Amino acid sequence: MTGTPHVVNDVMTHTVLALRRGAPFKDVVKAMQRWQVSAAPVLDDDGRVVGVVSEADLLRKEQARADDPGPRPGSEGTKTTAVTAGELMTVPAVTVHPEAPLPEAARTMARHGVKRLPVVDADGLLRGVVSRADLLKVFLRDDEDIAEEIRHDIVPHLFPDSAEPVRVRVRDGVVTLSGRVPDTALVPVAVGWVRGVDGVVAVDCALAGPPRRPDLDPDLPDTEHARPA
Repeated sequence: MTGTPHVVNDVMTHTVLALRRGAPFKDVVKAMQRWQVSAAPVLDDDGRVVGVVSEADLLRKEQARADDPGPRPGSEGTKTTAVTAGELMTVPAVTVHPEAPLPEAARTMARHGVKRLPVVDADGLLRGVVSRADLLKVFLRDDEDIAEEIRHDIVPHLFPDSAEPVRVRVRDGVVTLSGRVPDTALVPVAVGWVRGVDGVVAVDCALAGPPRRPDLDPDLPDTEHARPA
């Protein structure tokens, strides 16, 4: 995928556990344990995501045993009496589209405090699930693959007229840029672009401008045009 930023579809899990509204409480628990997941989307009859059941939703029933045994109707406590996925689920479901960039998915997770997101298409149909662990897969990208993308897609565009080639080295995701470039004003731009490449952990920039010519004394003759006495 050189030159193309990763999107959710590249890292998400395509085969996932999904629940129907009428799934009984115990079946939900058994299914989540069998699939080893902490949450699962709930679908309507057309396959659209209408909510999510998480371990937190399931644990409310256990917590209620030590709390007030008679939750008021209409309160959050009514979930403690839920017996189906439709009654347990949290709505509306927080979702993401397959074409969403990975940073967008990460921000959505952080903003809503969730560990995984159902992935839905434009019609709201379930296409997969993306988790925090999935988002971290990008950092498993091969160092040489990262280096080739930088050499091919960034360096020629920013520094096409460099007197010497810009050297790119990547080790454990840390990129080192070195060499001389004609315009140092573009160095911060280069660092920003490189930092945005999938799999880059950090950027160590050692780019410098062209070597300075020594200032000549204006009273001395130009040696190229000076004539011998």
